[in-house]
Amino acid sequence: MATPAIPAVARTAGPLDGLRLQGDGPPGPADGLIAEHLRLLGAETDGGSGGRLTVIGGDIGGVTARSTWGETATDEATVQAATGIMAVHGRRDGAPRGLAVDYAATATGVLAVQGLLAGLLARARGGNVTQVEVSAERAGLLVVSQYLAAAGAEEDEAIELAAGGPPFTSADGIVFELETLDPGVWASFWRTLEAPEESIRRGWRPFQFRYATACAPFPQTLHEVTRANSWERIRYAAEVSGADVCPLRSLAERAAEYDGAAPWELISYDEAYVPGSSADGLPLAGFTVLEAGRRIQAPLAADLLGLLGAEVIRIEPPGGDPLRGMPPACSGVSARWLALNRGKKAVEVDIKSAADRERLLEMAADADVFLHNWAPGTAARLGLDREHLALANPALVYAYTSGWADRLSQAPMGTDFMVQAGTGVGEAVRPADEPPAPSLMTLLDVLGGLLGAESILAGLLLRERTERGVRVDSSLLGAADVLTAPHRARAAQGFDPRRPAGFRRPLRTADGWIALADLSAAPYDIGELSTDQALERLRDRGLAAAPVVTDLADLLSCGPINRDAYGAPAVPEPWSFA
Repeated sequence: MATPAIPAVARTAGPLDGLRLQGDGPPGPADGLIAEHLRLLGAETDGGSGGRLTVIGGDIGGVTARSTWGETATDEATVQAATGIMAVHGRRDGAPRGLAVDYAATATGVLAVQGLLAGLLARARGGNVTQVEVSAERAGLLVVSQYLAAAGAEEDEAIELAAGGPPFTSADGIVFELETLDPGVWASFWRTLEAPEESIRRGWRPFQFRYATACAPFPQTLHEVTRANSWERIRYAAEVSGADVCPLRSLAERAAEYDGAAPWELISYDEAYVPGSSADGLPLAGFTVLEAGRRIQAPLAADLLGLLGAEVIRIEPPGGDPLRGMPPACSGVSARWLALNRGKKAVEVDIKSAADRERLLEMAADADVFLHNWAPGTAARLGLDREHLALANPALVYAYTSGWADRLSQAPMGTDFMVQAGTGVGEAVRPADEPPAPSLMTLLDVLGGLLGAESILAGLLLRERTERGVRVDSSLLGAADVLTAPHRARAAQGFDPRRPAGFRRPLRTADGWIALADLSAAPYDIGELSTDQALERLRDRGLAAAPVVTDLADLLSCGPINRDAYGAPAVPEPWSFA
């Protein structure tokens, strides 16, 4: 293959430029988000609204996206209750808790845009997709899929699922998140603050596994240690140890600095691409994705592309991805790892080796997408940035899913809980009568993965329509901004951005919990009634409510969840195409 020169010309463009957005029909849970994202991608709106949103124009035909709550749920609160979101978010507190943000509806909207973009891409290549539907119930199962997989594994969790975890508080009242991926750094930080050695030792494993379990029952002594130290001293301990600390920032602070940027950026280049034809089957059949992802964000994005029909080749380090062994396992493979990576091919590549980097470039020559979420600067340092891979494949869609997208100066490590802390998410997820605290559910890693897949689909459609190579960038920061947009808007207007006291807080029954729909209120105390009795009496009064799933294993015995070849639970695909 000849090596072309790399043109310096790059352009911002929208994959939906020249297309129109039309809306009609009864409203759905995510209409506003869907319409906004389609507008940001270039679609012109005719001012119509409704739950059926159609993109039409040019020679591409039309594709309609529709979002629904599902078969049993009626709103955000009942979806969170029925799909296990309340159970997972509440683990830190020891009881189910509703997220005060519309997390299921947000995920539903992004998934609907993904489906619509995939349908348009298939049509541009000669396919016949005309409709896509996504339910919030299916979206809810997807966002807790790793936790569901662990609940259905054949062995126990590596640590106890019990209440506890960050954030921490300093002696002068600063509430903050702590982050490190290194046990040595963890120990050094706490020793600088003179924490007891036994607490340091016992605290590391729960802290390390909090991304997997949504709780961190480490010794209470560690909270006492930070409360005995000033913020200045805590920052010093972080500096000398190499740990990162981030104070919880408010939604008002985030609103004041918000630059109005879209949750992703697409740039097209002058290299030529020859459009292909649609293969039979799913919308991305015939496409190849190279994924060099770690943890959740990039692997989930690639997994979604695989569910849409792409062949996904996972780039793993020599010896394979160590997360394959993370407990609990199914047939010897991590259930959580399978939730993100089942069905992918794997190739071991040592990116620190010049020979293996050359091998990776050769693989990129035959791919449609290269996706990674390496630490900032890693790709450029190794010669694997967009301009390097364009030498092998000018028409590649090069995708980077990051933490902060280089949009904030002096930002801490770009991990889920740190970005939650730095963007006001910790305030948005809790109602007004609870102290702000980031959720220990991986809200932004998952939503960041959804946005990553959305941006890649937009890049593929842009490449198809312009016949040019594309770079797409998405981030956890973008995910945070999408999730908190309504709250941030209220803060910018000087209103209280938080939901009222008790918002989406489940009610205890004699044998469980129920969640009322957002606009409902219990007319009497239901604490002495069984869950079934309480639901029956509320429904007799015309009040919507749902039982709260507290044990995710209960979801495995009924409903649409299947088992894969390893015996691990597998949630259903979120889209329905026609």
